[in-house]
Amino acid sequence: MRVLVRCCCGPLPVGGGAGWRPDPRWRALARLSAAPGWEDGQGARVREKPPWRVLFFGTDQFARETLRALHAARENREEELIEKLEVVTVPSPSPKGLPVKQYAVQSQLPVYEWPDVGSGEYDVGVVASFGRLLSEALILKFPYGILNVHPSCLPRWRGPAPIIHTILHGDTVAGVTIMQIKPKRFDVGPILKQETVPVPPRSTSKELEAVLSRLGANMLISVLKNLPESLNNGRQQPAEGVTHAPKISAATSCIKWEEQTSEQIFRLYRAVGNIIPLQTLWMDNTVKLLDLVEVDSSILSDSKLTGQAVIPGLVVYHKQSQILLVCCKDNWIGVRSVMLKKTLTATDFYNGYLHPWYQKNSQAQPSQCRFQTLRLPPKKKKQKKKIVAMQ
Repeated sequence: MRVLVRCCCGPLPVGGGAGWRPDPRWRALARLSAAPGWEDGQGARVREKPPWRVLFFGTDQFARETLRALHAARENREEELIEKLEVVTVPSPSPKGLPVKQYAVQSQLPVYEWPDVGSGEYDVGVVASFGRLLSEALILKFPYGILNVHPSCLPRWRGPAPIIHTILHGDTVAGVTIMQIKPKRFDVGPILKQETVPVPPRSTSKELEAVLSRLGANMLISVLKNLPESLNNGRQQPAEGVTHAPKISAATSCIKWEEQTSEQIFRLYRAVGNIIPLQTLWMDNTVKLLDLVEVDSSILSDSKLTGQAVIPGLVVYHKQSQILLVCCKDNWIGVRSVMLKKTLTATDFYNGYLHPWYQKNSQAQPSQCRFQTLRLPPKKKKQKKKIVAMQ
């Protein structure tokens, strides 16, 4: 039996409202599982089972793990899940390129730089940490559409930085969602598969990324093994529980000593510290706090701390533990090293800055010796360029 199905079944609703349903092409695929094959409107044969031809879109380390799993599946000739694998990434100022490009080049996979997506024929697209809106015209080039490996339990943490916001807000559960891309908006498509994992205590965003990248890669392979069925069984995202995970900026790393608790500062450190060091002001100079530690209760009972006025930002050097103690809204945090003009240990900072300040200002109150909140000027908004849809 040969069935002719036109490739384009009408435009999708703009913005993807609640009434949106899966593209009729994917429903047709599910119904025709017993048929030897079907064709699009151009007469090209469309596959109803593996091996698939895949175009992958990605950039960073999280995406690299997804690409590695796809490549391993292509190399596994016994399973015959993937026949063809090509890669799209974005330009990078680094000569080596982003992690996805580095892996693709090392593995001798064809690589295109956005907005070039090549001109080959594919069955399905896969996106992981790509950060670019894909046009409806591009999505409709793929008979099975485009899948997204998103590191959160959607609809929680839609947006480009879900792992960072998971840590920043103290979530105890994280997860990965395999969803179907819809045009116009990020992270709103139907959910094909979703799994959760506990967030380890004191986990950094980098550590959680490693866990979720492996989970997401395995989930994607599972979906690809039963692709038509997975698409047919996709469920809409709930309207409740939607939160957003916007990009972080340098301003995110500025500690607000009067407003943030010690717990919030440590979350901030674990969330962004490996990307942007936390920042503050010392006598009108920007200081980066490089190594934060929790303060032992025995240190907090020291008479030097209990016998003076305490205000947020106050800096005290604790000689026995060789750390800087900094007061925040509710407690103290410890700092082992900082960067001014160069990297300094807490002892270096005391000898070069704190101690000379006390000598010069012998009559001043110790409470005047403190870090202050760094307030960066807002970035100027760039003029929006006209976006031409991919053809």
